[in-house]
Amino acid sequence: MPPTRFAYLGPVGTFAEAALRRVPAASTGILIPAPNVVAAIDAVRDGDADAAVVPLENSVEGSVASTVDALADGDPLTIVREILLPVAFVLAVRPGTAAEAIATVATHPHAEAQCRKWLAATLPAASVALVASTAAAAESVARGEHDAAVCSALAAEHNRLRPLWTDIADNTGAITRFVLLARPGTPSQPTGNDRTSVVAFIRANSTGALLEVLTEFATRGVNLTRIESRPTKRLLGQYCFCLDCDGHVAEQRVGDALAALRRVCADVRFLGSYPRADEQESPAPAPGRADVDFTDAAAWLARVRADGSG
Repeated sequence: MPPTRFAYLGPVGTFAEAALRRVPAASTGILIPAPNVVAAIDAVRDGDADAAVVPLENSVEGSVASTVDALADGDPLTIVREILLPVAFVLAVRPGTAAEAIATVATHPHAEAQCRKWLAATLPAASVALVASTAAAAESVARGEHDAAVCSALAAEHNRLRPLWTDIADNTGAITRFVLLARPGTPSQPTGNDRTSVVAFIRANSTGALLEVLTEFATRGVNLTRIESRPTKRLLGQYCFCLDCDGHVAEQRVGDALAALRRVCADVRFLGSYPRADEQESPAPAPGRADVDFTDAAAWLARVRADGSG
């Protein structure tokens, strides 16, 4: 049964809402804005929503730490879809506000990082206030708490603000990767162009732990597309590794790599196998590492063990 209740990083007018509206089922579903990423994720864990859309990484600023940490800890959730959304910012003000009257600018930390040079050059005397989302920034301007907001055009329109400048990012063409999260279930069928995400918790005081993790993927020809270390928040110096790789858990080489990872790590959290949203095709397996090669090797070993006829 497809999800009907969708939580997302709110309030109304965020880029997360724009990403959610690209999910076909959301057009007839109930959209539930949450005050922050953790609240959106917890809505799914608590049963108040069937799925949630939250940002995972940005092409300029990198991973969204609150999302990564929330997925690594707490009740397991799985990624069932990714959405790539081009991000464009406006500087919005209340009607009648002049540029020289702007003393404070509100925005989200990732938006601030993407517009930092522009803000410093255009509004050098203005201070920047960091809030939970770009839409929350627009709301704060509408309430009179701040003079301007770096936000989406949708958030500006929703809050009846006037864009004073458009396309203000330091780096044009920025893209944010959002993920649709749900409670664990049977992974979707492989499409031939998939991505798999896991969190690997290394054993304490294990020399060469990262090399060991990487080797399990490399020897099977599984391409890693993202690797990031995050503190487990239990002991100083204790980290886990958040990994994305090409392929689907149903594929022999990917499944074999994950099983090997499970053997060498203290724990492995499976975050899902799902279709890639970009147009890049996953690289073809190297010779000897396609599913048929794993099947043939397993059959050969079975014959050897059975009657030595390998």
